[in-house]
Amino acid sequence: MSGTYKVQVGDRGRIVVPSEVRERAGLSEGTPLVLLETPGGLVLMTREQLRDRVRAELDGLDLVSDLLADRRRASATEDAS
Repeated sequence: MSGTYKVQVGDRGRIVVPSEVRERAGLSEGTPLVLLETPGGLVLMTREQLRDRVRAELDGLDLVSDLLADRRRASATEDAS
């Protein structure tokens, strides 16, 4: 398992995922996949893999506090005007 596979874009933009990869990943016909375009290239993943990736990237962030702080700053700026 090298993790690198050569695939080609075919008719109507289709690509074929090699059978050994499909088997390991548990992919079957009709499995929804997400194509993520990143600065480093294209990433093809299942919805579950994308969910896990987003959760990992957001882990440890306090988004609610950040949003409240932004709102307070905006309010203070409006009140000062």
